[in-house]
Amino acid sequence: MQDNKLYTDEELELFKAIEDGNLEALSGNAFEKEKEKLLQTAVNTIKQKTKKKSLNIRLYEDDIEKIKAIALHEGLPYQTYLSSIIHKVATGQLKSAV
Repeated sequence: MQDNKLYTDEELELFKAIEDGNLEALSGNAFEKEKEKLLQTAVNTIKQKTKKKSLNIRLYEDDIEKIKAIALHEGLPYQTYLSSIIHKVATGQLKSAV
């Protein structure tokens, strides 16, 4: 059995099913069809998760100038810099101040 700390419950169930002989191998053709279906699902998921959408936001002029200066120091266009900050907050990589 695999080390339980490294795997999810679902993965552990799969390991047990394999070890108990409860799974059947797919034929070459069925395997290729299933592989293609899963690959297409992955591609569609990535497209959907990486699709960008425009956002209009009103900021104080002074804040924009400060953000532009920080972005310049970071070597990024200020809109890219702002987008990266928002992405980090949305994905939990950057915690909010409150």
